[in-house]
Amino acid sequence: MKRVVYSMEPVGRTGGRVYLRMLHEVTADDVEWRTVPDHKRTYRVRRWRKLRHLARLAPSIRALHGTTGTFVWDDLSLLLFTPEMRARTVFLLHHYEPLQHDSAPIEAMLWERLFRVLPQCAAVVCVAPYWADQLRARGVRNVRVIYNAFDMAEVEQARGYDRAECRAEFGLQPDVIGVYAGKAVHWKGTEEVSAALAGVPGLRVITSGSNTIGLDSAHYDVERERYLRLLRACDVGVFLPRMREGWSRCAAEALLLGLPCLIRPVAGLSDLAALAGQPAPDLRRLPAQVRERAAARHTEAKAGYEALARFDLTYFGDAWGDLLAQVA
Repeated sequence: MKRVVYSMEPVGRTGGRVYLRMLHEVTADDVEWRTVPDHKRTYRVRRWRKLRHLARLAPSIRALHGTTGTFVWDDLSLLLFTPEMRARTVFLLHHYEPLQHDSAPIEAMLWERLFRVLPQCAAVVCVAPYWADQLRARGVRNVRVIYNAFDMAEVEQARGYDRAECRAEFGLQPDVIGVYAGKAVHWKGTEEVSAALAGVPGLRVITSGSNTIGLDSAHYDVERERYLRLLRACDVGVFLPRMREGWSRCAAEALLLGLPCLIRPVAGLSDLAALAGQPAPDLRRLPAQVRERAAARHTEAKAGYEALARFDLTYFGDAWGDLLAQVA
């Protein structure tokens, strides 16, 4: 008989939604997932978005008060849970970044309250050691790290794409170095990369995602297969986040597809950079660094791939399966 686990609906393209969706998929044989809607990204106006989300979600949370089963939660609405519900909850924290607040000053107070109730949860999962350490410093004891994981069959298929065809598809000439700078969204540092490499002969900055910042670059908002073909076409990854992320899925996927990277060691990305042996970017000499990394592609790419390839679906399913069995 399958155990019942409740979560937010895993809809969306952010790293957190991809993680939750993967969790649903790898545990589907053992878990009956029941979901409640995630309204946060349905509002056109960003201001007060999370407060509107909480107000709209409150009836759905109240309806869960008498249920049995386990919760995997990654949302501020944990504050609407009863203490008894939290005792059956695994809370998933990817990162905490005040730059992303849309409901200041109230949102900061809600997060502080969240940190105070996290010790009531059965466990808290982070995707990078940095955030596990941050939570332990706040008095949360039952913390464990379960990293982002990857479908290695998909990765190996993408690594087998004909690179010349992929480069032609995205207009990259043989003498041009394609520099993948990640998602063109707020606080990811794509503007810094673009500005530092603007007008440099032989370098072309490429970004993906929804381009919420209106970046004027070679930008592609494409479906999954073309995104992987885009990574395959590029030569180097440069990641300069200003925000304290968890474990950047874009950076990890770039490494898995053979791109040597330059990674600013901020929060969870410091763990990723150290694990994969990737140096930090220096804006004063970024063009030269990019060329050096591109020239070292064949020797440097192997280390990054080997460091991350062990985080496959088996690792992910086993780690989460064991945790959910313990909580149940």
